[in-house]
Amino acid sequence: MSKVAIVTDSTAYLPPSIIETYQLTITPQILIWGDETFQDGVDIQPEEFYQRLATAKVMPTTSQVPVVTMQKTFEKLLEAGYDVLGIFISSKFSGTIQSAMQAKEALGKAADKIAIVDSLSTSMGMGFQVLMAARAAQAGASLQECQKIAEDVRGRTGIFFVVDTLEFLHRGGRIGGAQALLGSALNIKPVLTIVNGRIETADKVRTKGKAINRMIDLAVESVSGKTPVRLATLHANAESEAQQILQEVSSRLNPVETFLTTVSPVIGTHTGPGTVGLAFMVGM
Repeated sequence: MSKVAIVTDSTAYLPPSIIETYQLTITPQILIWGDETFQDGVDIQPEEFYQRLATAKVMPTTSQVPVVTMQKTFEKLLEAGYDVLGIFISSKFSGTIQSAMQAKEALGKAADKIAIVDSLSTSMGMGFQVLMAARAAQAGASLQECQKIAEDVRGRTGIFFVVDTLEFLHRGGRIGGAQALLGSALNIKPVLTIVNGRIETADKVRTKGKAINRMIDLAVESVSGKTPVRLATLHANAESEAQQILQEVSSRLNPVETFLTTVSPVIGTHTGPGTVGLAFMVGM
């Protein structure tokens, strides 16, 4: 058994097989829908979320993982004899890192056994950091070694994505450097990326199909000459598109590992249905 436990939040949305294999602990983000409150990925799953979103008259909002949830999670793992490495959604998207730091500080001397990493990303941009740290932990690495690996992986990853509309990002205040696109013609489809924890515009084209092709090209350019390559596609109720993207980019990059993942309800609240993305990791 590993002596380092890896904790992340539900926006990583790693495949269940990975969560089970590496005994990952997932702290759920909060989805608020009218008078109802859900734990992301626990009380509401993506399929149900996107079905409901299609006919909703009231739009959902989101909230960070509560401090009390973080503290209970850390306490349980510490009591079981683990050191704890927490890797969470970008601090520029969410207050989850702040919740984790407050929970850590509340544990007094035990805080020395907890390390927190700001992924500066989300979805599989964060997921690769979690995955490689978990593999190191399973191999017997120390807390400091696992933290260093996660921080190293952070600089080896990238993510591009295409949304059907900027409406959801704008409404949720997560649009970042893509703000200038709001005044553009309705048929502009931006290719978005995450840079230093914020959403930025990588390029803009005229149709979603062209945007997806450009997204693939940008990922290939980013990875060029670097090996090994690991890839993940992600989607918000657009699985067939994500599968096609993964097949296309895999044929061009010959990855050593691939994942097809779903965008969690909390992230889907901000990106909207139809979103597809491509994350990569190189050099490890």
